[in-house]
Amino acid sequence: MNKKQALVLGAGGFIGSHLVKRLKKEGFWVRGVDLKYPEFSPTEADEFVIGDLRNPYLVRYVIDRRFDEIYQLAADMGGAGYIFTGENDANVMHNSATINLNVLDAIKDVGVGKIFYSSSACIYPEHIQMDTENRGLKESDAYPAAPDSEYGWEKLFSERLYMSYMRNYGVEVRIARFHNIFGPEGTWTGGREKAPAAICRKVAMAEDGGEIEIWGDGKQTRTFLYIDECLEGVRRLMDSDFTGPVNIGSEELISINDLAKMVIGFSGKNLKLKHVEGPQGVRGRRSDNTLIKEKLGWAPTKPLREGMEITYRWIEEQVKKLKNSNK
Repeated sequence: MNKKQALVLGAGGFIGSHLVKRLKKEGFWVRGVDLKYPEFSPTEADEFVIGDLRNPYLVRYVIDRRFDEIYQLAADMGGAGYIFTGENDANVMHNSATINLNVLDAIKDVGVGKIFYSSSACIYPEHIQMDTENRGLKESDAYPAAPDSEYGWEKLFSERLYMSYMRNYGVEVRIARFHNIFGPEGTWTGGREKAPAAICRKVAMAEDGGEIEIWGDGKQTRTFLYIDECLEGVRRLMDSDFTGPVNIGSEELISINDLAKMVIGFSGKNLKLKHVEGPQGVRGRRSDNTLIKEKLGWAPTKPLREGMEITYRWIEEQVKKLKNSNK
């Protein structure tokens, strides 16, 4: 087989399924692994293994050769309703850490060209994200460590785990901290969806003249990155000599209220915002892209509005399908 070989762990998820498509377009032979197939379109992987990466025997089964590139995206995660209630902390930490320990243990013996690990902006200290006009989170801000959730703590631990295997065993590692990736074919209902998808769903399901619920006062701010730009950043990082960690996110800050108003505008409906109690996370989170520009000569530029309209139209279509199936 002359094609470069890639292994995508978490290939049934939102980012993983899109990554498989990107790698196939670039000419890779791809094996995908996940607990489930992608939900919204058939996988394009050459092989797809259904299995639990918490099982070390399964991990050694799928890492049966020296892949040119491995992408480790598998994790126990979700939106604010899943991460910040505290009800899922033990599972989040145990499941994700177990997967990473298994993967690194396997490639230590088999070898790998490069392995990408998807970390998160949730690793950044809570106390520097209490201002809605966040100045931008530099990679160096991670320490002294004080993440706002167990999800963030596990991600930070795993960053250090990957770096340790690089130092001690020569594993070639690349690490990126994702900042709220969104787009079509992402989870949009069920409790694990993130803010862009949740808002799109609420607007799509609302009757004209009605209202949608927003958790908290809606003044909390975030930056959101469209899936295509996320993948561009990942591929550029993998093709570079830079280990990271590096932010892959947008610098375009927006409040949740304004994000909702943007989506309402796409819908053409007249809707009001109803603020209710609910988990919110930090008050302000923005990516600082100084380092990615310096190391990769690139940073995301797609306006949020463009990606959000594409995502809203896709979720609007899913809602229509759901309503029609229930008739």
